[in-house]
Amino acid sequence: MNEIGLRERKRRRMYETVSEVAIRLFVEKGFDAVSVAEVAAAAEISKPTLFRYFPAKEDLVLYRIADHEDETARVVAGRAEGESVVGAVREHFLAGLARRDPVTGLNDHPNVLAFHRLVYGTPSLVARLYGHLERAEEALAEVLGGGLDARVAAGQIVAVRRVLAEENWRRMERGDALEEVERDAVAAAERVFGRLEKALPLGAAG
Repeated sequence: MNEIGLRERKRRRMYETVSEVAIRLFVEKGFDAVSVAEVAAAAEISKPTLFRYFPAKEDLVLYRIADHEDETARVVAGRAEGESVVGAVREHFLAGLARRDPVTGLNDHPNVLAFHRLVYGTPSLVARLYGHLERAEEALAEVLGGGLDARVAAGQIVAVRRVLAEENWRRMERGDALEEVERDAVAAAERVFGRLEKALPLGAAG
């Protein structure tokens, strides 16, 4: 068991190290200007080894948010008894805003802004990001029971989170004051999730 745990920790460290090296190079030189071979050399691994961990160049960047892929599904599955689906997601998003979680867009650290600039400024990464969102929808729809209504509800919930986060990031990128953006972000989340909770079918709302 300990040996398995050690292997898993080493594997995760490899993912994290190579991803961070790649992101640093991409931010410095541009995504298209850096080859996979350059990333492998900087990470001191072979190119075949890199591809065993990251099948596509875009995965080197999006690994940083990979653990968020099923986050909404986990939040909904673990919600308190009597708590609605949208209510649970809303509270989780508000908690993320409060701790300046980069995934909410409400973070003005230069490294976070540079990462978002890299993702949203690179067409192939934007396209890959939509795959991430589709998988997030699929995971949530499964928790909601599957079927068309569940898929529609999951699509709406994931879209609301995405749009709110993108709006926060755009304002951070524009240089708006963090405290002002946070105030507006909290109000927007309360307002939009409140509307969504009324609009979704009762079966999807828990």
